[in-house]
Amino acid sequence: MSTYSFYRVEKKGHVASVFLNRPEKKNAMGPAAWTEPVDIFADLDADPEVRVVILSGEGVCFSAGIDLVGMIPQLPELMEGKQFGGTKWQLLPKIQLLQKGISAIENCRKPVIAAIHGHCLGAGLDMVSACDIRLCSEDAIFSIKEAAVGFVADVGVLQRIPRIIGEGNARELAFTAKNIGSVRAKEIQLVSAVYSDHEALMQEAKLLAGEIAANSPLAVQASKDVMNYCASKSVEDGLRYVASISANIIPSEDLLEAMQAFQQKRKPVFTGK
Repeated sequence: MSTYSFYRVEKKGHVASVFLNRPEKKNAMGPAAWTEPVDIFADLDADPEVRVVILSGEGVCFSAGIDLVGMIPQLPELMEGKQFGGTKWQLLPKIQLLQKGISAIENCRKPVIAAIHGHCLGAGLDMVSACDIRLCSEDAIFSIKEAAVGFVADVGVLQRIPRIIGEGNARELAFTAKNIGSVRAKEIQLVSAVYSDHEALMQEAKLLAGEIAANSPLAVQASKDVMNYCASKSVEDGLRYVASISANIIPSEDLLEAMQAFQQKRKPVFTGK
């Protein structure tokens, strides 16, 4: 188990669990929440034993969003009386640093499952939109909150969520800043499934992680790589890219193991080689 300032990380078998671990503040995201994912997900990406990651929140909810009070000392440019070009130029790389923390989840080659309960607001929704699969409990509440507090969501949700729920639904959430519950989230495919409570949610997230971990990690990770690339490309660009990836990963020991297991009528045991 590894402990960070904002997160707690556990590894068990082929599944890693990353917990937002500031329950006393409803996992409101202060400075460490944005910087630590870079190292966390780089470590999980590099660990050959880890095949799947579950991202969830400790306490009563996934995350209440950004910790504005906690972030102000890190962003003094916001309080400058004279908002001239030099001040804005200093602010730009700080915004990009926040973006990097969220993108670390998407860039991790291992699939990331978000298990969401309670509030998942603002920055919390930014974070889960960078995950591969989202599950939630019935009490989950989602919102792109930024329009209600006077700024634009600038760390990834506006870029990622239209691919998940469609342009119309994404714009409605962004423009209204309204809350939606688990039923609506399932209707617009923000989440794949809804479970009765937090316990059932985590149990099902682990079962799903186990299903993914049982497959060839080489094939699963290559599939994520291809799907991430194709998200912003034409079909033709995507076909050229996947042809290159496919040609580079086959044959593999996993493929040979799958063939042998089929012939021997047994379950394959993959190594990712």
